[in-house]
Amino acid sequence: MTIIIDPQGSGISGNMIIGALVDMGADTSKLKEVMETSAGIVGDVDVTFEKINKKGIDSIYCHVEMFGKKDHVHYTELVDKINALDLDEDVKKTSLNIFKRIAIAESKVHGKSLEEIHFHEVGASDAVADVIGSVWAYYSLNLNEEKIIGLPIAVGGGQVKTTHGILPVPVPAVVEILKGLNFVGGPVASELATPTGCAIYAEICDEIKEFIPQTKMDKVGYGAGSKDFDHPNVLRIIQSKDTNESDEIDVIETNLDHLTGEEIGYLFDILLDAGASDVSITPIIMKKNRQGSLLKVISKKSKRDELVDLIFKHTGSLGIRIAPNLHRGLAKREFVKKTYEIEGDEYEVTYKIGYVNGEIISERPEYEDLKKIANEKGMSLRQVKELIK
Repeated sequence: MTIIIDPQGSGISGNMIIGALVDMGADTSKLKEVMETSAGIVGDVDVTFEKINKKGIDSIYCHVEMFGKKDHVHYTELVDKINALDLDEDVKKTSLNIFKRIAIAESKVHGKSLEEIHFHEVGASDAVADVIGSVWAYYSLNLNEEKIIGLPIAVGGGQVKTTHGILPVPVPAVVEILKGLNFVGGPVASELATPTGCAIYAEICDEIKEFIPQTKMDKVGYGAGSKDFDHPNVLRIIQSKDTNESDEIDVIETNLDHLTGEEIGYLFDILLDAGASDVSITPIIMKKNRQGSLLKVISKKSKRDELVDLIFKHTGSLGIRIAPNLHRGLAKREFVKKTYEIEGDEYEVTYKIGYVNGEIISERPEYEDLKKIANEKGMSLRQVKELIK
């Protein structure tokens, strides 16, 4: 499956994430217990879940009310308190990663070390409930096993009153947390993206995309925000079934007629080592019936300029063609290790398995593993393949 977090309309916060995950099936009774118990390390909270309608969209609102004692602790104290909780280790580790993102952002904004950051700067008891509640629900639905795609966050605009005075929206901590990620102002003059929500998003998303990719929707959850606007103030999380994936690539190519076979082979290795997704060399007939080779390199956009420079350097070519923004279909891939006993020794062989629509279309052993066995046992690759059939 693929999970798509869609904060394009109304931003993101911890309680909106929790509401959407509850709408997708997270157990509310256990979640309430986890949130209230965890928040108790800083201050008491009461957690309730309510189904409400936001401008025509049914959604779940998670309300976290703070009361009673409110301890202000340093970030380092918070880490110790979370580590002492009776929670799954993965839940604690991911929660701590999220709080570290918030603490690092606050330390940069306020010019303090992590040891000097007070918990009221990282959040309060409701932030502990939101973070640990979101992470617990995420793991309870096994979303950690799925690919998580995030869409750009609507951060709002205007100004907001904080413990540090009136600040522009997005507040400085949000800007720090979202460095390198896509976000957009509006669509209202109000704070839509909280540091807690943004840190959770940044931690669990595997990939950020501008638009929803081709998908077959299986389930959708809506988490409500506390404010009311002229549009539905909800966060949408979509669960989709696997489809044939695609990605965007650049193709680089040039004709070669003046390099030796050794020089072409050397270039081949250099380009792969530099991060080319694939390299191919095809014999061609050029003008004036000259024999030559067509060098074709498949590249991720981030690697394109480096690879082009390497081709110029190692070929002396005067012109290189670049076809940008091409799309290629991708079968889902999985790597599985199998163990074999060959002539008294155990060897691990990694298999690359390809799936389309849930069906296996290919299952091939990795060349390097076969090569290792062949070299150590004095066999041919063909003999090794026969032994592991």
